[in-house]
This record gives sequence, C-alpha cells and structure tokens, in this order.
Amino acid sequence: MFRFVKPLIAACALTAGLVHAAFPERPITLVVPYAPGGAADAVARVVATRLGIKLGTSVVVDNKAGASGTIGASFVAKAPADGYTMLYDATPHSINPHLFPKMPYASNALQPLSLVMLAPNVLIVRADAPFKNVGDLIAKAKAQPGKINFASGGSGTVQRLAAELFRQQLGLDMVHVPYKSGGPAITDVMGGQVDFMFGTVAATYPHVSGGKLRALAVSAPERSKRLPDVPTVAEAAVPGYEAFEWNGVFLPAGTPAPVATQLQQALQDVMKEEEVKQRLADMGAQPVGSTPADFAAFLKKEDAKWGEVVKKGNIKLD
Repeated sequence: MFRFVKPLIAACALTAGLVHAAFPERPITLVVPYAPGGAADAVARVVATRLGIKLGTSVVVDNKAGASGTIGASFVAKAPADGYTMLYDATPHSINPHLFPKMPYASNALQPLSLVMLAPNVLIVRADAPFKNVGDLIAKAKAQPGKINFASGGSGTVQRLAAELFRQQLGLDMVHVPYKSGGPAITDVMGGQVDFMFGTVAATYPHVSGGKLRALAVSAPERSKRLPDVPTVAEAAVPGYEAFEWNGVFLPAGTPAPVATQLQQALQDVMKEEEVKQRLADMGAQPVGSTPADFAAFLKKEDAKWGEVVKKGNIKLD
C-alpha cells in the first residue's frame, strides 16, 4: 500500500501548485500615463471597473502622467511580467518615438494586448466663421498662404498631427498655434483668435450642439454616430484621410501566455458589454476589443503614418 504514497504526495503538490498559480490572486494595477480627468483616463476607469468584475478582483487605475505618457509607459515596461501591472495608453504611444531623441524604455519592452477603442477628431471652427464647409477652408488657405492658423493642445499631440496630416496631404501653407492643453485651444477657436483645430468629439460636442462651434468634418473613415450630419474629411475634401484617437492595453514583455490570454479575453468581453458600448458612444468613441496580433498590426500602421508626418513636417516638441 505504501507504493501509492509518493505518487499521491506528488499529485497533491502539483494540485497545490496549480491552485497557488491561479490568476489573479490579488488586485491588478492599470497604469494610465496621463493626468486624471482626461479622455484616456475617463475610458480607462470605465474599462477598469468592468474588467475587475469580470476577473473577480480589483483593477486599480494609477495615473503616472508626464513626458507625453512616456513616464507611465516606462514604469510598466520595467514592471514584473506577471499580469498584475498593465498599461492603458493612447495615440501618443505611436507618436513619441518620432519626437523624443531617446525613449526611456526599449521598443520591445511592452507587448500589445488589445485595442480598446477608436475615436475620430472633429475639424471645428467658430460658429460664425466664414467657412461653411471644408472646401471653403481649403480655398481660403490656398488663396492666402500662411494666413490661416490652427490650434492644438501642444506640438506632439494627436490634434496637432491630425491637422498636420490634413495640411500635408493638401499641400497647404498654414500656421500652427500650440497651447498647453486642448481646453484653451477650443476656447480661442470659439473666440475667433484661431481659425480652426481638430478636437475630440467629447470635448467639442457640447460647444457644437450649443451653437458656439461649427463642425466641418470628422477625421474617421466613417461618420460619427454623435455627429451624423457632419461629413468625413475623406468624403468632403481629402480622399484617404484618416486620423484616430485610440486607446489600448499593453503588458510588460514576457508576460506568461496563459495570463495574457486570460486578460485579453476578459477585456474583449468587457468591450462587448452594452453598458460599456453606451458609455463610449456618449464620448463619441467606438469600442473595439482586439487580439494582440490585430493590435500589433494596427500599431505598425500608426507608427509608419505618424513617423512620416513628424519627419515631413519637421515637428519638434515644445
């Protein structure tokens, strides 16, 4: 009878090891490399709450803002690859490598987990501007080179690069006016100090619906459900034009495949929930929830696009 003792002990030890290795055993930290209250932070908190419920643990949002998101991204890149520290990043992730002389973490230090959402920008002008459509704006810019100016929340922001892509594809001579954030930039567009800007749907919609701004076009390939009567830039004037705000989740490179798969599947389920879809729709965003491979392919395209825009426009950080 004693010949069964060792196999029994081994089986018990294996079972104990499997139980101990169950994931997650403790709260997960979702690092948002931007300040509280911003667009990425708002979506991250919705996702974190629902993801925590799905995983049966707490998912705690930790804002580590600074240096266009590279401080928080660097923190996660150097964190243990165990699934308990995730990065919730946005479009600057694809822009920063082309602006910073040296990134604080290696390009392969983070692994893509899932694309969370896509949101268009909106080309806005003041409500009483002489530009009734995108064609009017382009005509004025061509007729008076260097006289039309556009605002942004800073030189390396998506809003700046969306306008720069617009300018480059049309070969226009326009002047960039950088602000410290998007709020003051929108205020000056409303006041007529600046001719136009590309802003988020969430930030601009209240002013558009309130009659203080006019929306000329959205930057996505399809019209926004929040602004169904506003054409896309592509259909209005620039075929092929496309500029998104995106959010996605990353893990430290080397995270065990079973853990990464569990997190990705849970995140994909969260993005299908009606409550989440409605919350994002209210922000003018489209939920995604992708595979790591699809997210990696998306990032490759974003990197190439914004790298070319930065180089061609000789864009530097403020």
